[in-house]
Amino acid sequence: MKFKRKIAPEIKSSPKFITKKRLREDEINFSKLRSYRLDRVKKELEKNNLEACILFDPVNVRYALDTVNMSVYNMHNLTRYCFVPVDGPTILYEYFNCEILSKHLNLIDEIRPAITWDYFSNGDQANAQLKKWVNEIEDLSKNYFKSKKVAIDVLNGPAVTALNNSGIQVVDAKLILEQARVIKSAEELKCMKAALEVAEIGVAKMREEMKAGMTEDELWSILHKTNIEHGGEWIECRILSSGERTNPWMQESSNKVIQNGEIVSFDTDMVGPYGYCADISRAFVVGHKFNDEQKKLYSMAMDQIDHNFRLIKSGMTFKEFVKKSWVLPEEYYGNRYSCMVHGIGLCDEWPQIKYPTDGGEQGGSFEKNMTITLESYIGKVGGKEGVKLEQQYLVGQNGLELMSHHPLEKI
Repeated sequence: MKFKRKIAPEIKSSPKFITKKRLREDEINFSKLRSYRLDRVKKELEKNNLEACILFDPVNVRYALDTVNMSVYNMHNLTRYCFVPVDGPTILYEYFNCEILSKHLNLIDEIRPAITWDYFSNGDQANAQLKKWVNEIEDLSKNYFKSKKVAIDVLNGPAVTALNNSGIQVVDAKLILEQARVIKSAEELKCMKAALEVAEIGVAKMREEMKAGMTEDELWSILHKTNIEHGGEWIECRILSSGERTNPWMQESSNKVIQNGEIVSFDTDMVGPYGYCADISRAFVVGHKFNDEQKKLYSMAMDQIDHNFRLIKSGMTFKEFVKKSWVLPEEYYGNRYSCMVHGIGLCDEWPQIKYPTDGGEQGGSFEKNMTITLESYIGKVGGKEGVKLEQQYLVGQNGLELMSHHPLEKI
């Protein structure tokens, strides 16, 4: 296995990429998009007998209020959050001196400076800051959640303890937001299609530029560059590998040099334009000529996705799907992927439907206007290579509608 470091080559755009039609912002009614999503959050709160939630996860903040600021940074720092009551003003607690960034969003009634209490931001003043934050939440409770119960998605231990000591009960907001996000509106579907189109431009460029002698990181960078230059945001993972690194799965891209005739498998996990995720997987062979073993792996992956695609209809329970799903042969089962199906939206979303031995008995059903991906990883335990494929779909009344259109390989 060869590894090297070198400067990535310039990626040249070809005319077919320049002329590819993309959805434009004037086709999306952002007012309807935002109102629909906030209304979904409030309805889920009511359904669960809750009066309010506090959201720290940047993806949840974006879903509720469509406000964005340093999303990845705020995934590991509690420095930006929002308050959403069923009845009352929505309040964004913004990062230091950034209030101006969201003043154009009319669903945000008030913007206040965030009160932070983490050690990085405050050092030995963290406890004093935590007391200020708890006082703020107590003031909100007096007016907007008098039950003294609030749903919060992400919070550290000291803050949970401090709220409990003040008489405020914290419940998990994960269920609220996952259920709110599961059914997509027409405007959301437009955003998702735009993100998928950008991902597919990047995937096509990867296939075109892929050659023996480049590193996995160089190939992977093409998708990142394409995403950013088309208004995308970040990529959740770095799952790309080649040759023997494709088995077992989940190895991240490296400076390994790609060799002629090797499989290259990857998973986009791309948060693209408008914050929506394009999540597809492809497997190429360097030189585009599959050997017999590679053809076998690829055909099995296609069979799994095709079989499961034909099963799913609106109203089908997850349990029924698991019982009828494609059976992964025993010699491949030990290397199985973490799920067969998962929801998709602003990122990977509920449900995550697993193999029978991994807890594939959760309740729930496929519903119209859910968006999902079908997953397949085929790699024999102890085998040389593996193939990862994934397609993205909209659940219709009578079956699935394919949303991802980058073609599979002709083998």
